[in-house]
Amino acid sequence: MLSPPTGQLEIEVVFDLVCPWCFLGIRRLRRALGRRPDIRAELRWRPFLLNPDIGHGGVQRQDYLLRKFGGEERARRLQATIVELGRAEGIAFRFDQLRRVPPSVDAHRLVRFAAAHGTAEIMVDLLFEAHFTEGADLGDHLVLTRLAVVAGLEREAVWRFLASGLEAEAVHAENLRAHRLGINGVPCFVMSSQHSTAGGHAIAGAQEPEVLERLMDVALSEAAEF
Repeated sequence: MLSPPTGQLEIEVVFDLVCPWCFLGIRRLRRALGRRPDIRAELRWRPFLLNPDIGHGGVQRQDYLLRKFGGEERARRLQATIVELGRAEGIAFRFDQLRRVPPSVDAHRLVRFAAAHGTAEIMVDLLFEAHFTEGADLGDHLVLTRLAVVAGLEREAVWRFLASGLEAEAVHAENLRAHRLGINGVPCFVMSSQHSTAGGHAIAGAQEPEVLERLMDVALSEAAEF
């Protein structure tokens, strides 16, 4: 058998921090990458706003679930499925801890700030963990600052950044870009080789690691042809 292609990939991760499927999908992506030490991957975090109209204070989760799923029973069944899938990825989802659905713009801004300091991946993990296993409000600047400090960022610099509103326009622009590219659901992973002249290969949903590995090989095979 031919050995699999090797090389470097750029993976655009289009996601929202209040999306449990994104948390699950990113964990599976990391597991897939862990199984492929021959692949060097650079992750680029692209914000997607599932709830762009939610105001500063967020909305009551029960009201949100009623609007989104049409009833609590359907939401409960879906959440039970996510909890079960999460266990396999080491995620202890605690939907019972969530009281409100926050706007996610500020959390995405913080990821961009962390990326400028080389700690985006850690920041993303901390935000997901805090929200879905502790019920932390990702719209609260105190919560975001606390998590940023855990990620190794400087408290006062983070606080000033969050208060400034910087990068909010960039988050909205990235969200618009995703929709223009035809991305209507998340997570979505767009993989491309640094040597390829073709566009990236996109796949949506919290895919199993085996599926993601196959897409990596497709992207890398184009680089080999190049």
